[in-house]
Amino acid sequence: MTDSIMSKAATMEIPINSNGDTGTLPEDDSLEQDLQQVMVSGPNLNETSIVSGGYGGTAEGIIPTSSIKGPAVHYNAEFNKRIPVTGLGSNMHHSSSSSSITAEETTRGVAVEKLETVKKWGLNTYKCTKQMISERFGRGSRTVDLELEAQIEVLRDTKRKYENVLRLARALTNHFYNMVQTQHALGDTFADLSQKSPELRDEFGYNAETQKLLCKNGETLLGAVNFFVSSINTLVNKTMEDTLMTIKMYENARLEFDAYRSDLEELSLGPRDAVAMARIEAAQQQYQVQKDKYERLRSDVIIKLKFLEENKVKVMHKQLLLFHNAISAYFAGNQQQLEQTLKQFNIKLRPPGADKPSWLEEQ
Repeated sequence: MTDSIMSKAATMEIPINSNGDTGTLPEDDSLEQDLQQVMVSGPNLNETSIVSGGYGGTAEGIIPTSSIKGPAVHYNAEFNKRIPVTGLGSNMHHSSSSSSITAEETTRGVAVEKLETVKKWGLNTYKCTKQMISERFGRGSRTVDLELEAQIEVLRDTKRKYENVLRLARALTNHFYNMVQTQHALGDTFADLSQKSPELRDEFGYNAETQKLLCKNGETLLGAVNFFVSSINTLVNKTMEDTLMTIKMYENARLEFDAYRSDLEELSLGPRDAVAMARIEAAQQQYQVQKDKYERLRSDVIIKLKFLEENKVKVMHKQLLLFHNAISAYFAGNQQQLEQTLKQFNIKLRPPGADKPSWLEEQ
């Protein structure tokens, strides 16, 4: 009966007017009664089958809907709507729990890593302090490179002497700068008195010209001395200091190497059970690491000392020649030779007022 009703409903014609509107369907009481009967006595929705193919097809491809699994559905009788019930709350709770567990594990991992770092640092500090105290009281042995340590001591002594030269050169620059400023002020005073004292105009004029010439030559000499001071400062506080920093790292590596060497020697004199052999093996690995570090820094120090000596001779040869020629030319009153000395060493004098920053630099 259901099949006949569905066939009848499927084959109904819908009349369409000339303007495209649908016409009025004639009332069919029998069709309405049949549809009501289907709605009342129709099959259960849970037992409905999905048929693949057209009407009247074979039973092949029939899939019972009871076998289709999906989210549970509630029916709202008032609005005739299906409301799916999902596990959203449980999923959100599971997701937040997983994220909190992950964050906790990450924090725990960072804390463990920091703890291991502090532990290694403390152990290394203890061993190095023990080795240093043993060396100071003459109880422990230390690795000695006599030739390299002699070169290091010469460098430190040279740095102290060059620092003294730098201090004296700066003092000379300051005193000479004050003298030049005094000569400049004295020349201006003589020039003013030359205008206001007609009877001594020539005498004041000569002295004013002499002071101005001395002031000009003094500024030229100041340019040479400032260049000398700047070069010595670079050599002492940058080049030598860089080499001494490498030497300090080398000395720390030597102390660590001797500390782990002494530790390995103490373990080697003890028992040879399984636990002791494991400690000896670990100490051997640490000893090899420290030995490689010590030898690498020792090689770096040797190379830097060699290049520093070559650079020091080259720089000081140029700077001492400049200082001698400039001082000799100034006190000999040879202005031409003084200016030639500055050109020879490519020194450019700052114009008057160059020490004051421009308005753009002040912003």
